[in-house]
Amino acid sequence: MLGLALLDTLSPTVIGVTLFLLLARPRRVSALLGVYLGSVAIAYFALGVLLMFGLGAVVPAIDQTVLAWGQGVLGIGLIVGSYYIPAKNPERASSRPQSFSMRAMLLLGLGTWLFEFATAVPYFGAIAIMTSAGLALAQWAPLLGVYVTIMVLPGVLLYLAWLALGERMRARFERWQEKLASGSRTALSWMIWIAGILILLGALDTLFPQIAVLTPWGERS
Repeated sequence: MLGLALLDTLSPTVIGVTLFLLLARPRRVSALLGVYLGSVAIAYFALGVLLMFGLGAVVPAIDQTVLAWGQGVLGIGLIVGSYYIPAKNPERASSRPQSFSMRAMLLLGLGTWLFEFATAVPYFGAIAIMTSAGLALAQWAPLLGVYVTIMVLPGVLLYLAWLALGERMRARFERWQEKLASGSRTALSWMIWIAGILILLGALDTLFPQIAVLTPWGERS
């Protein structure tokens, strides 16, 4: 879950909107950024709750071995699919707000949630893992809350860096913004590949508990 959450911190739209706001320096930038990041986190949390309740009603009727095989197929599919990402990134929600208002930030946050599914593969992988683990509400709700908080953490860290260093960060932020605007496929391809590996390792751990599986967080056997 932590590995997948860290992958989701690479959302180009969240980072792009944060950089744009900090460089534009509108009035009430703190509140505007807070509304944007908060709306993204709340939207993903609400979607996760709906998915967990919906899947939770279906998954208990399915054999755990079948679920694990499905998880493994998903992981392999993501690994293979990562090599076929188009040269240009798909259309996204605009990373530049049309106006600096609370309403605009709220709509932009919902737009990010709606159009960023292409880069939210780790998120759906995390939902699948929590569902297949059969976690109770008291277990998966805090996990989901931590996950969506980590998703928007880059925006918070960029804001804190701007508060601490101010204009000294402008040149670096502008370079990062240009790299995001270039639309490189590399980051998305790697995100999907790593998510596939993590999901596949989880499936192998369920299907072959007698075999030690080496993961980034230690050996599972």
